[in-house]
Amino acid sequence: MQVTETLNEGLKRGYQIVVTANELDDKVNEKLVEAQPEIEMKGFRKGKVPMPLLKKQFGQRLLGEAMQESIDGAMNKHFEDSGDRPALQPEVKMTNEDWKEGDDVHVEMSYEALPEIPDVDLGQVTLERMVVKADDASVDEALSNLAENAQDFEARDEGAAAEDGDQVVFDFVGKVDGEAFEGGSAEDYPLVLGSGSFIPGFEEQLVGAKTGEEKDVTVTFPEEYQAEHLAGKEAVFSCNVKEVKAPVAAKIDDELAKKFGAEDLDALKSQVTERLEAEYSGAARAVLKRGLLDQLDELVKFDLPPSLVSAEAGQIAHQLWHEENPDVEGHDHPEIEATDEHTGLAERRVRLGLLLAELGQKAEIEISEAEMSQAVMNQARQYPGQERQFFEFVQQNEQMQQQIRAPLFEDKVVDYVFELAQISDKEVSKEDLEKAIEALDDE
Repeated sequence: MQVTETLNEGLKRGYQIVVTANELDDKVNEKLVEAQPEIEMKGFRKGKVPMPLLKKQFGQRLLGEAMQESIDGAMNKHFEDSGDRPALQPEVKMTNEDWKEGDDVHVEMSYEALPEIPDVDLGQVTLERMVVKADDASVDEALSNLAENAQDFEARDEGAAAEDGDQVVFDFVGKVDGEAFEGGSAEDYPLVLGSGSFIPGFEEQLVGAKTGEEKDVTVTFPEEYQAEHLAGKEAVFSCNVKEVKAPVAAKIDDELAKKFGAEDLDALKSQVTERLEAEYSGAARAVLKRGLLDQLDELVKFDLPPSLVSAEAGQIAHQLWHEENPDVEGHDHPEIEATDEHTGLAERRVRLGLLLAELGQKAEIEISEAEMSQAVMNQARQYPGQERQFFEFVQQNEQMQQQIRAPLFEDKVVDYVFELAQISDKEVSKEDLEKAIEALDDE
C-alpha cells in the first residue's frame, strides 16, 4: 500500500492512496480462511469446502469489504503516524472509476488538519470577580414578592361590586334543560374571578356581583367537554353570592415564613439572602467567564481550519436571521449569506473552542455519567409527562448527547482555568452587576 502526499498548504492536506490488487487478494483470502471453518456446502463437510470453491462463491462479495477495510486501515495508519487530526470528516474518492477486478485501487483523500495549539501560561491571566452582597432593600423586595404570591383575601366593604381578581364565595346550582346535573352544584365555593378555573364565560358574568345578590349565569359547555352528556349544551347556574373579597398581600411575618417552609421570619430572610447571593454569584460568573474568554482570545493565536470557520459563520448568520424573523419557523427562506461580522465572530468561537478543548484534554477533564444524567434530567423537566420519552431520545441520539455534553465540558474547563488564573474580588452594587450583564447581551 502506498500513501503519497499531494497537498500540504497551511492546514490543507491531500494524499493519494494506492491499494494494490495483490493486497486486496490477500485480504479476501484472509477473510475466507477465517470463515472457512463455519461454512457448509452441499457435498462437503462443515469446514472442508475447498478454498478455490469458496473464492468463486464468495470472493466477489468479500472484495468490496476488503477494499473498504484496506482504505480505512490506510487512513487510520496515516493519522497515527502523522499525528494529524482532521477538522471534519476527510473527503475520500476513488479516482480510477473504470476499476475492474485485478486492478490496483487509487484513492484521493483530502482534509483540513486541526492546528497545533500553542501552550498558554494561564497564570498570567488576571481577572476581577464582581461580588454583590444582598442588601436590606433587595431582601425586602424579595419578601414583598413572596407575600404577593402568598396573597390572601379580605372582605370588601358592604355593597362593593366584585372586580376581576376578587374572590367570590357563593353557592350555585347548575341546570341543563331545567334539570340539575351531577357535579353542577356546590356551597361556599371560593372562586377567583379571572382565574379561568370555570367554564369560559362564567367568571366574567360574576364581575359586578355584590354580597347577598342572586344571579343566573348562562354558559355553553365546550364541544370537547370531558362529560359527553354536557358537551355543547347550554346550562344555567343559579348563584347566591355570600361574600366578595379583595386580594391582599400576605403579611411579612412568621406565618408567611412557615408557608415557605421556614421556621420564622428571620430564617426566611436568611434563605432569601442566600438565594439572592447565589443568583448574583451566577451572574458574576458569566461576567468573569466573558473576561476570561476575551483574554484567551488575545493571548493565543493560531491558524484556523477554513471549513470550521465557514460552517460556524453560516450557523451564526442563520440563527441571527431567524431571531430577526421570528415568524418564519421552518427553513423555507432565501439563502442566508454570512457577512464579515459573522465570520469574525465565528473565528473567535472556533479559536476559543479549539483552545478550551486542548486545555481540557491536557488536564484530562471528563464528564462523568452522573453529571451527564443530571444534565439530561434537568432538560427533561422542560417536558412534563414526557420525561421518559426524552431520556430515550437522548440515549438513541449521539448528536443530542454531544449538544448536552459540550457546555458541561466547557464549564469544567473554565473552572479549571479559574483555579490557575489570578483572580481578585471586588465588591460592587447590584446595579453595577446588572449593567455588566446588559453589556454582555449588547456584544
